[in-house]
Amino acid sequence: MRTDYLGLRMKNPVMLAAGPWSRDGRSIRKGIEAGAGAVVTETIVTDSLTDTCPRIAYNGFGAQNIRLYSDIQVEGWQEDMDYAKESGGIVIASISASTPSELAYLASKMESFGADAIEISLSNPMWESLEIVASDPETIFKMTREVAANVKIPVAVKLSQNVTNISRVAKAAKQGGASAVTAINTIRCILGVDLEKCEPALSTYGGYSGAPIRPLGLASVATVAQAVDLTICGAGGVDTYEHVLEYVMLGASAVQVGTAIMLNGYEKMTEIISDLEEWAQKKQITHVNQIKGRALKNLKSFDEMKVGPASYTADQKECITDCEKCIKACFYDAIEKTINNVDINQSLCEGCGLCSFVCPQNKLSLVW
Repeated sequence: MRTDYLGLRMKNPVMLAAGPWSRDGRSIRKGIEAGAGAVVTETIVTDSLTDTCPRIAYNGFGAQNIRLYSDIQVEGWQEDMDYAKESGGIVIASISASTPSELAYLASKMESFGADAIEISLSNPMWESLEIVASDPETIFKMTREVAANVKIPVAVKLSQNVTNISRVAKAAKQGGASAVTAINTIRCILGVDLEKCEPALSTYGGYSGAPIRPLGLASVATVAQAVDLTICGAGGVDTYEHVLEYVMLGASAVQVGTAIMLNGYEKMTEIISDLEEWAQKKQITHVNQIKGRALKNLKSFDEMKVGPASYTADQKECITDCEKCIKACFYDAIEKTINNVDINQSLCEGCGLCSFVCPQNKLSLVW
């Protein structure tokens, strides 16, 4: 299933996101060889910084990282970019800086080294200053404009979810010359606290990633898609081909994968792409545009939502023995267990919908 992103023709919409898994030419080639439609480099800065140890924590659901930026000096990226692109593949350079001129310098360097596009990363959960930048449309406009004016390759801006109005920020990026936006970056977090040691999992705030942030990424992509005529790359919590399709159906042209690779290796990329291609063949889908944004027509404002009366009904599939998930989830006491089924009291049912989501048998459906 092909796609067009940043004017680049990609063999599939699955990209390797910026991170330590794309930290150098060798890592980038691993992503390309795993089948990625494109690879985004780890974020490049003018002065590399020494990493802290430990810097990544995981609790079985999501991950927190305090990894900063690429530890390769700017000039060193020429050799790594050459090596990365020797076997073909699309490489997008992620860059970050505090001023427009510094960003433009980095973008120009990466263009001269052979990058196919630029992704500007203007948020960092560890540093308040860059989070403030990510929230300010005027600053986003100025930084994007400076980069776009100094390179001939396309430019994307990676957006933060920690803003009050992501649509305004996306509009500012477009006005500044961005061809696309990526939504979203990691989210400021503290993963947890060791109750015996009285210590947080990592010793400072960090970026939250993985499956738990996918709903936030999906909402951000849909919001931008409804508000701005701009190409979008979805990012956040992608672990299966279904997650790729969710982002696409809400308006994304491509999707980035990061934490799933960190936890499962580059073969996870191959698995996601293989499953996606199998699905696309069955559905006779050859290009992302055939399904892009299909779910948006079913996304309504709150004022457009249906109001009762509504209630649920149960089909005749037998319940799982000793399962009472729907009964426990019903705060209106409308569900009672029978021998092999459940009985719904229509006079008590409020039609809230929760029972249909907790039922492992998918027995329950809403009726109006």
